[in-house]
Amino acid sequence: MAVTDVIGGSARRGPKGPWRNWAGNVAARPARTVAPASTEDVAAAVRAAAEDGLTVKAVGTGHSFTPAAVTDGLLIRPERLTGIRRIDRAAGTVTVAAGTPLKHLNQALSAHGLSLTNMGDIMEQTVSGATSTGTHGTGRDSASIAAQITALELVTADGSVLRCSATEHPDVFAGARLGLGALGVLTELTFAVEPEFLLTAREEPMPFDEVTGRFDELVAENEHFEFYWFPHTGNCSTKRNNRSQGPAAPPGRMSGWVEDELLSNGLFQVACAVGRAVPAAIPGIAKLSSRALSARTYTDIPYKVFTSPRRVRFVEMEYALPRQAAVEALGELRAMVERSDFRVSFPVEVRTAPADDIALSTASGRDTVYVAVHMYRGTPHQAYFAAAERIMTAHEGRPHWGKLHTRDAAYLAEVYPRFGEFTALRDRLDPERRFANGYLRQVLGE
Repeated sequence: MAVTDVIGGSARRGPKGPWRNWAGNVAARPARTVAPASTEDVAAAVRAAAEDGLTVKAVGTGHSFTPAAVTDGLLIRPERLTGIRRIDRAAGTVTVAAGTPLKHLNQALSAHGLSLTNMGDIMEQTVSGATSTGTHGTGRDSASIAAQITALELVTADGSVLRCSATEHPDVFAGARLGLGALGVLTELTFAVEPEFLLTAREEPMPFDEVTGRFDELVAENEHFEFYWFPHTGNCSTKRNNRSQGPAAPPGRMSGWVEDELLSNGLFQVACAVGRAVPAAIPGIAKLSSRALSARTYTDIPYKVFTSPRRVRFVEMEYALPRQAAVEALGELRAMVERSDFRVSFPVEVRTAPADDIALSTASGRDTVYVAVHMYRGTPHQAYFAAAERIMTAHEGRPHWGKLHTRDAAYLAEVYPRFGEFTALRDRLDPERRFANGYLRQVLGE
């Protein structure tokens, strides 16, 4: 059975004025903004921009910290290019318009008793924005959202529409699953899905030395393992998610609110604000914060376990390292914080992913550990991020495409074995650089 949500109509002008990302650190002032409602609208908008000599960028919900979507030409907004287009139970796929938020996709799939296999820890992004920048969760065997794509539809620089899969334009499909917006504008994505299942989440505090000492064991024993280390302390918060036969036992309404809203958002917001005003207080606040979250276990459907609300605004840098470098790099990061004058109010997040076959995936060709550093918005972050970046690059780290970093195409060509394959595809599909901007010139070259 197929379920179709056909969205018609023509493109309309988008909101006037500058566009800003979620963190507020990136802004764009496009010459023209449109909100297309169909693939045909997108193709027409790209052709019109080409006639007028404008560059083109599509934007999602702005959860990238890099200027990946910035343009002074045509900005394509996602809010009308949304909806589930097809659910094919026999094939185990769902086809969705590219501007659909992951939140709406997850809810629609759940209503049909289906689920993605894995996902990141927030679901505010559009499906195209999340996949194009390499959004990932954590998983021993299951990879990023882009790795779950089975087909896609792409509007290229001349306004042509390419439908791509492993058997149709397979070379384009191979690169466009995670294309940084450099190959064209995604208008439709098809994902592999499976019958909805239950996950049991086990969250508990654990000392840093125990987590790092048992890291390989914890990754091997759990389908999804991650942890947060609180700088200035030896404390971590761990989370293990594994499939369960049930029954469902979600957090109680009050206890869930206390953990996810009051502690993780409300009081944490206050703590960060105090730390920004009085940096000397941050180590003490970190010790209190690291002890505030208690152990808990609950069982629920996947998106309610994988994702959680993120209301405290921050900036972030994340690097993907070879899995075997995890413990050494984390030890170096902790030592760097302890010997420095940095005051870090946000925890460091650590996740994993298996190797995949996508050219620009941060897990391309190697089992991966992700190490993410954050700072509260409005707090000086450059020196801390630079020091962390030196550690990550010493271990052949690959920066997350949507998070702050200073790497360029020369460096990235060294750590991505298939980098040249992607840039050759870009040369073929967009020789005039219709979809270029400053960020893409930095990371992909001219």
